[in-house]
Amino acid sequence: MAFANTAGGKAFLANLWRENPVFRQVLGICSTLAVTNLVKNTFIMCLGLVFTTALSSLTVSLLRSQIPRQVRMMVQVLIIAAYVIVVDTAIRAWAPDVHQFIGPYVGLIITNCIIMGRCEAFASANPAWPSFLDGLGAGLGYALVLLPIAVVREVLGFGTLWGLALPARDLWFHQWTIMVMPPGAFFMLALMAWFGNARVLARQKGGAK
Repeated sequence: MAFANTAGGKAFLANLWRENPVFRQVLGICSTLAVTNLVKNTFIMCLGLVFTTALSSLTVSLLRSQIPRQVRMMVQVLIIAAYVIVVDTAIRAWAPDVHQFIGPYVGLIITNCIIMGRCEAFASANPAWPSFLDGLGAGLGYALVLLPIAVVREVLGFGTLWGLALPARDLWFHQWTIMVMPPGAFFMLALMAWFGNARVLARQKGGAK
């Protein structure tokens, strides 16, 4: 429990659930809707965002005293862009088939509100280690929402999981085409937001009592 009482631990745990960037703060929605029809694509996108968010927050924190306030947003964007280039190059080299589908959205990580928000709201005013944990928690909180959405959408929409056909697909399962279309993404995001917010509010009411 000592970890949960530190500044970094509190920020990390809050971003995982209580202040989740997707269903609580409604950030990063574009990629949530665009890349969640296949679990493999979603998983790699989440890895890229976790990497970028954690290291961008760490770098901004380490340089916070050297960055003039007048250009801090510009510098933060440049820092994020450097890590996004690393992510994009790695995906292009190690998973070119996935890059064909999510390549454009990897580039958009640069302007992802989750990363910019954590850099500006937390990393620019806190030490390195808590900032790293804050960014890591925000990235994992993003993945905590996207991966379940991707599992449901791929299973119901394609009858596969991680690209592998499920036995039921050839026996009795009827694929739900709508689940791999934009309406399916909105539907699943709404369900996740409802479930997540309901749990958070229930815990808050329970704590108040």
